[in-house]
Amino acid sequence: MPRIPFQLKALGVTAAIFLFWWLAPAVIQSFTRASFFEFQAPALAGASHLRDLQQYWGTRARSKDDLIRAGIDLARLNAAYEVRNQQFDALRREIEGLEALLGMPPQIEFREEVARVVRRDFNTWWQRLTVRKGRINGVEVGNAVIYRHGVVGRVVEVNTYTSVVELASSPSFRVAAHFEGDPRPVQYQGRLHSTLTTPRGSVSNVPADIEADLRKPRRLVSSRLGGAFPDGITIGTVFRLEESPDGLFQSGTVRLSEQLLSVREVTILVPYRPEGTAAR
Repeated sequence: MPRIPFQLKALGVTAAIFLFWWLAPAVIQSFTRASFFEFQAPALAGASHLRDLQQYWGTRARSKDDLIRAGIDLARLNAAYEVRNQQFDALRREIEGLEALLGMPPQIEFREEVARVVRRDFNTWWQRLTVRKGRINGVEVGNAVIYRHGVVGRVVEVNTYTSVVELASSPSFRVAAHFEGDPRPVQYQGRLHSTLTTPRGSVSNVPADIEADLRKPRRLVSSRLGGAFPDGITIGTVFRLEESPDGLFQSGTVRLSEQLLSVREVTILVPYRPEGTAAR
């Protein structure tokens, strides 16, 4: 009897596992997938902590002069941020006064959960990050995720210690938006692109009187109409708009920040809820 090669045995086992997974009920698939992520989470988090430790000791190895210069730069940044915080508080009081005068509902308040990125999953069809915050930190599916350059994406999966974030460059990511200085809502959606190119998206339902070109690009920001994101967070920049066939609206390409594909730390916006109110 001829002996079956090891490669064929491995291929047969893989095919059997794949067939079992394909035919298994949805409940078993969901439970198995969740269990796999929970089992994998400590390894991902451990590797992330090791990278943080390596960066820490790398910083300790720097000379005193470098640390002094870094401290001076940090002090300047802190002073600038203190001024911006005061301006932010003044603007918030002004907005609250206008909301009370016009009878508008108050804006959603968020608490911030800073999370380190532990894994990146970039391909043509979707682009995701795994971050080091999960259910034990109050993170929920649908929470907005931002960073210093603007919108990162939205939480699509939550495990005990980790969460999966769908990036704004993913084709399945959609959000309400508007152009800076113009409150009229438009729609933003991620777009297919190569992982080696600048991340992009598309904007549609743009009013015909809005103009954008290379000499005068327009900044696209998030809209509070979407619910998950606060108003005014940068999504990207539009350098050109094209008229739709019906002549009523325009559409165009949104260039996102190149830092989106190399971000190391993000902020998850978890909305405050009154006590006893459950998440939808």
